[in-house]
Amino acid sequence: MKKIIFILILVAIIGFAGTYFFGGKIQSWLFRPQIPTGEIGAKAANLTQSTDSNSQQPAEPMIKTIAENLQVPWAIAWLPSGEILVTQRSGQLVKISPDRQIIEIQGVRATGEGGLQGLAIHPNFAENNFIYLYLTTDSDGQLTNQVERYRLINNELQNRTIIIGNIPAATYHDGGRIKFGPDRKLYITTGDAQNPNQAQNLDYLGGKILRINDDGAIPTDNPFPNSPIYSLGHRNPQGLTWDDQGQLWITEHGRSVPQSGYDELNLIVAGQNYGWPKIQGDQSQAGMINPIIHSGADSTWAPSGVIYLNGSIFFTGLRGEAIYQYDITAKKFTTHFFQDFGRLRELTIGPDGFVYFTTSNLDGRGQSRKGDDKIIKLNPQIFQ
Repeated sequence: MKKIIFILILVAIIGFAGTYFFGGKIQSWLFRPQIPTGEIGAKAANLTQSTDSNSQQPAEPMIKTIAENLQVPWAIAWLPSGEILVTQRSGQLVKISPDRQIIEIQGVRATGEGGLQGLAIHPNFAENNFIYLYLTTDSDGQLTNQVERYRLINNELQNRTIIIGNIPAATYHDGGRIKFGPDRKLYITTGDAQNPNQAQNLDYLGGKILRINDDGAIPTDNPFPNSPIYSLGHRNPQGLTWDDQGQLWITEHGRSVPQSGYDELNLIVAGQNYGWPKIQGDQSQAGMINPIIHSGADSTWAPSGVIYLNGSIFFTGLRGEAIYQYDITAKKFTTHFFQDFGRLRELTIGPDGFVYFTTSNLDGRGQSRKGDDKIIKLNPQIFQ
């Protein structure tokens, strides 16, 4: 018996020492990308430059880095002036114009996956100067997420207003994406805040897609009376986009270590239940909706930013270290740029029609590369 106790104590000491001295390497190993199923479409090596056939001058590169040395950029958006805004998870709003101005956001608690995350520009920004931020903060000693609205005047944020608060927060599973939809309502993804069963609870704002008016009021046509909840049963959704039919698509993280897999691409219908934690993958239960596609039990995407482009849904992978494409009509799944840039988070289309994405190699789960983190611009023709 004494020998067993001694062995257990020795294992505990070794485990503690390993975590203390090699925690970063262990975490990096746990979150390393898995080789995905589908077609590997690595094009970065030979498509960095294209030539205009009507001129002797080189055309714009197919792939171009437009910003470097950012700190875990989470979301990017454009002002009508063409200037780019970027949120950094540690709590800064960066304005690139092309000089760089940094605006510190007060009250941000950057812990684990939380911090300054989503960013949205009001559709009428030219008239009201409204921008919206999703962030983690501290209320009476407890972490909480909220959406705040500001007026951006030159390089200053004014008139701070909490549009919606009391969104559950935790070290992990904080959701964080916000976007205005075609209906001019603000959509918000929230994670289950490490309380899986509460994703099924309509009195709990975590594990949901929320929908509100631009002033925080609840739309009268929301599916649940007097509630901002638009859909439920989500684990940790981090991407929002609409297709050319006005349908809402989201990306969602599945289970994580010690198990992994079952990341999802979901087509959202108002008022529907997407199953977490009761069903995963192809499991079914009455009244619950299955994903359009999922990664399976043995592969992990850790999906984040998502766009609709030319009949396909594209989304980034953090652990997957790739851009994924799902052709809606052909039901074909393709993988692009696997491990070419590392962990990828934001994905969006700029006002110039080009595709933009961010790396996330400085978030504690990746391997830093020269110039990280970056915003990278792609000519959409690269996917043809």
